[in-house]
Amino acid sequence: MKHIIIGGDGFVGSHLAADLAGMGEDVLVCDIQQSAHPHYGEVPFQRVDVTDPASVEAIALAPDDLVYNLSAKMLSPIVTRKERHDFFWPVNYHGTQNILNWMETNGASRLVHFTTDMIYGHSVTVPQDETHPAKPLGEYGESKLATETLCQSYRDKGFRIPIFRPRLIIGPGRLGILVKLFKLIDMNLPVPMIGSGNNPYQFISVFDCASACIAAWKANFPNSAYNLGSDDPPPVKKLLGDLIRHAGSKSILLPTPASLVKLTLNGLDAINLPIMDPEQYMIADEICILDTSRAKRELGWVPKHRDEDMLLAAYTEYRKTKDELRRKAA
Repeated sequence: MKHIIIGGDGFVGSHLAADLAGMGEDVLVCDIQQSAHPHYGEVPFQRVDVTDPASVEAIALAPDDLVYNLSAKMLSPIVTRKERHDFFWPVNYHGTQNILNWMETNGASRLVHFTTDMIYGHSVTVPQDETHPAKPLGEYGESKLATETLCQSYRDKGFRIPIFRPRLIIGPGRLGILVKLFKLIDMNLPVPMIGSGNNPYQFISVFDCASACIAAWKANFPNSAYNLGSDDPPPVKKLLGDLIRHAGSKSILLPTPASLVKLTLNGLDAINLPIMDPEQYMIADEICILDTSRAKRELGWVPKHRDEDMLLAAYTEYRKTKDELRRKAA
């Protein structure tokens, strides 16, 4: 039996690969690119493009092998409205379809699959459990929700597929949409918030995502969906205020009228000049807290990392990389 991590060179996948290898497990990383992760000294890598069925089918697979699908097109970089369908769907939906077809052909049936909390859209209940209405606000959430329907059709064939719906995943080494925030703080510029900043904003640590995968394996791949989020997320203004103080920045937090900001951002998006993706800004002033009690109850999983610590770790990594680039240029 081996663990095949598709999208395993990415943020969560690289941590999962290292964790499994550290446990003495047989691991194969499959991805379209290979980074300089230290575990490649003991973990083999195979170049795979999930949008190409032949590339997926070239992965050797035995019936007792375990598969983790972490391949995805994310909300960063920002793409224009007219580009979004063709940006998200080939990897997120058709890539998942290719993986499931490959597994069925080879008699394998256990898969950990990641989607996103963006399938929920606007908050209807607080906290949001897994029965919350699924009404995505854009192509990213829609593509991910469609994969859940696809996975269910394979569960009906006897597959075992736990599905994880994480909040925004952060930690050292992951920047994405946080780069703009970090740049403002480094430049001592005002940091605008959509709304008052009194609403909590929940993240999930990359380390806790990796541990959830291992928990699903240990629980024998239950056919259920699980929210992944931190415990006790702080209000946005406290989270950002602590980061500004940690950075030694002179930035100030700037509350804004949420409805006006959203109207402006919608206008820019309509003319294909997006600053943020609608799936991000449309819920930025809402209380979006995932109820993770099902994962705790059924998988024995507990998030161990606080949002505050992970945001500071991401900023520290950003500064380290920035300083290294400056030294090389000098």
